[in-house]
Amino acid sequence: MTGSEIAAGLAAVLAWDVLLFLLAGTLLGAVFGALPGLTATMGVAILTPLTFWVSTEQGLAMLIGIYCGAIPAGGIPAVLINIPGTPASIAATWDGYALARRGRAGLALGINSLFAFLGQFASILFLALAAFPIASFGLRFGPAEYFALAVFGISLMAGVSGGRIIPGLLAGMLGLALATVGLDPMTAYPRFTFGSAELLDGLAFVPAMIGLFGLGEVLARMMERTAGPGLAPPPLSRIWPGWSELRRMAAPGLLGSATGTLVGAIPAAGGDIASVIAWEQARRVSRRPEEFGEGSVEGLAASASAANAAIGGAMTTMLTLGIPGDAPSAVLIGALLIHGVQPGPLLFRDHGALVYSIIFSMLLAALLILALGLAGARPLARALRIPEPWLWAGVIVLGVVGSYALNNSLVDVWVMFGAGLLGLVCRRARVPVGPLVLGLILGPMMEANLRRALILSRGDWSALLARPLVVALLAAAVASLAWPVWKAWRARTHSEPSARA
Repeated sequence: MTGSEIAAGLAAVLAWDVLLFLLAGTLLGAVFGALPGLTATMGVAILTPLTFWVSTEQGLAMLIGIYCGAIPAGGIPAVLINIPGTPASIAATWDGYALARRGRAGLALGINSLFAFLGQFASILFLALAAFPIASFGLRFGPAEYFALAVFGISLMAGVSGGRIIPGLLAGMLGLALATVGLDPMTAYPRFTFGSAELLDGLAFVPAMIGLFGLGEVLARMMERTAGPGLAPPPLSRIWPGWSELRRMAAPGLLGSATGTLVGAIPAAGGDIASVIAWEQARRVSRRPEEFGEGSVEGLAASASAANAAIGGAMTTMLTLGIPGDAPSAVLIGALLIHGVQPGPLLFRDHGALVYSIIFSMLLAALLILALGLAGARPLARALRIPEPWLWAGVIVLGVVGSYALNNSLVDVWVMFGAGLLGLVCRRARVPVGPLVLGLILGPMMEANLRRALILSRGDWSALLARPLVVALLAAAVASLAWPVWKAWRARTHSEPSARA
């Protein structure tokens, strides 16, 4: 970390063209977050192909703007119509919509915007301070450590699969299997390509993400309910909270920011888990716990700050270790790879200025979405009137165009449609998609580094287990898998005696 790298990163972000892409990304992110059914992950996945023809700084600024803009905007439909715009906004419905029913919808939107900025700012500060030391530690990793790290990442994803541990593990294994398509990383022998030259590089990651998160979600929503016109939001009241309300919300907001940053740094945890945990912790320490769920400004502040603080935590894990902290950061890994940038410790050693440009882009995006949230709440609320069939058609068209534009290949379009059908099946069967995505991302990393480690040890597995960090990571992976199983077993054993009584 040098002053020249910081200056170079800031100069790259302050270029007028980069600022223009950042503004466009933030506005698009706000639209994707404010419209129910369109998520941050979908926005990043669908619009990633648009960045192929621009510079790395411009492309990343746009995608970061989408990411940082969609999560706060997801609180708008959560407050106005009790539908979370993004999964991270689930907890915002509990108090935000209750405030709207009492005629304080504007205040709820103002709290959501202010504490979304607080959460993002706190997590960006954590990223700026902690990322380089974490990356320096990661430079000590060898092939064996990277293999163990990948195992740990997949085990965490399975452990936070919404209580569906076995389906999560199976989805992760499917992702690992799909990651083997293409050339063997050691011998360059074709595997599962069926004679197709387009599959020699493996399944295209971006079309797969567009299908799983974009097309799959659209197909699921088309099957679940009949499309109708957009919902009319309630009228807005004052947006800016008073001084007494700000004092009440300060402690829950800071608690949510800390909780969201730490939970977001855990691979695959994400803002939805962070916001729920922060809301519950704030309720426990509050002097007015009875208000939570009935329109508590403290509960809304805690959930909004935690959901957005998870962004910086997830980016810290993604940039330093190459493991996505949540679904949008998983798609961002693909975007970085397409632009020739490999996330991980070497990124900080070889491209320090780019890291700082990412940090400054996140900070500017947080400021932009704060201004947009406070000044543009009414226009964004009107966007809820857009009929859903128009949204579905737009997502499908963008997905097809973006997938084809990746390599000018129809095979990538078929990959998108196949992934969309797979995403639909997973949603209908209540199988979490996250482990499958992580398997696709970490599969090549696991295989290549395991085989490199075995080559270095001449096939001696015991040499891998002689490395303390490898043992620690594998033990953490076993613990992360065993913990939810033990919790489920304990809950079942405690419920059986009460049922017999």
